[in-house]
Amino acid sequence: MADARDGQPVSMARILLLALLLALVSAPSATAQDAVGEAARALAGDPVYVDAAAERALTGAEAEALRRRIEERGAGPLYVAVLPEAAKREGGGSAQGLAQAIAQQLGRPGTYAVVAGKSFAAGSTDLRGTGEQADAALEEHRSEGVPAVLMDFTDRVGELRAGRSPGAGGGGSGGGGGGLGAALLLPLLALGAGALLLSRRRRRKAEEAELAELRENVRDDLVSLGDDIRALDLDVEMPGVDPQAKADYDRAVAAYDRADTLVDRARAPQDFEPVGAALEEGRYAMTSAKERFAGREAPERTPPCFFDPRHGPSSREVEWAPYDGAPRMVPACEADAQRVERGEDPEAREVLVGGRRMPYWSAGPMYAPFAGGLFGGFGGGLLPGLMVGTLLGSSLGGWGMGDAYASGGGGDWGGGDFGGGGGDFGGGDF
Repeated sequence: MADARDGQPVSMARILLLALLLALVSAPSATAQDAVGEAARALAGDPVYVDAAAERALTGAEAEALRRRIEERGAGPLYVAVLPEAAKREGGGSAQGLAQAIAQQLGRPGTYAVVAGKSFAAGSTDLRGTGEQADAALEEHRSEGVPAVLMDFTDRVGELRAGRSPGAGGGGSGGGGGGLGAALLLPLLALGAGALLLSRRRRRKAEEAELAELRENVRDDLVSLGDDIRALDLDVEMPGVDPQAKADYDRAVAAYDRADTLVDRARAPQDFEPVGAALEEGRYAMTSAKERFAGREAPERTPPCFFDPRHGPSSREVEWAPYDGAPRMVPACEADAQRVERGEDPEAREVLVGGRRMPYWSAGPMYAPFAGGLFGGFGGGLLPGLMVGTLLGSSLGGWGMGDAYASGGGGDWGGGDFGGGGGDFGGGDF
């Protein structure tokens, strides 16, 4: 029979070995779930980050050459991340969303370029024209692979930062045949200009369609508030109504009218931010009016329920994690808070995007200003990094991609996929 004292060290050794094995097993999983965080931490001290698991990873020499190119061309601040296909889940399923998430996590203005699997996306928070140049770099060097595309894109960003037009070209050496070269070049230039014009028209039409879709979804919220107001009309007309309740009701009506006018006037995504703010004010005023009509005190003005702002002010925060995302605390109405705590899905505010219904926080950057208006009055950083596909950083008073909307439209992003077929933001597939 073994002595208990002999067995104790064996038992402790087994425990330590088991703990070590668990740490080794769980470490890759944690890393896989935080590609955005890993990239942002690396890019804080290095303009080029390459995940070793990336399907199209750069070699050490290629990454070093790209770093030198960024410095030589004066393209910085330019941040380049080469990541595996699976990382796109942290960006709402797209390379663009992934780039935006990295930009918000890093918190620095600049140009961001991401290769995730076969997809390429690039855009900027401080420079116009990068989306168009990402399209051009991908189109010109698609067949040569990732290093060539990133090198050319870097050159183009350097030209933009120098105030020059990429591709305008300097004068070459003169010589015989110059006239013939120019004659041959003119038709190509005409074709290129025509293709660029067509591309811009397609993009403009797509942006107009997205804006119309956004307007319809916002109108649904407006109709919901209007129905709530009408349901209280009779109570307001009753004799002996609490004057404070009547004042809350009048404030809700005024907020509704303001939102209705702003929706009609909106011509760009950022025009919907005050619409969101007006709707939030109207919903709180209605909640307050109902409580006063019932003889109770008006509730504290808190952020609206994150899952569906139409639910009105939140009652408390609850820990929740988006798909493949990290858990975080979000404001919620009591009903949704209890659903989450029971392990059920909350009642999400879904919007129609491209014929598909999805939660508003995954609907894309068009919705950032509107959703920012809903939450922007409650301090910066209220929901940092929460809008996986929408990226609400600047709209909530923090730092984000809001500058992409300064000229209207859907933002200044370009890229696509390497290897055939069209991408969401131009380009095709590697």
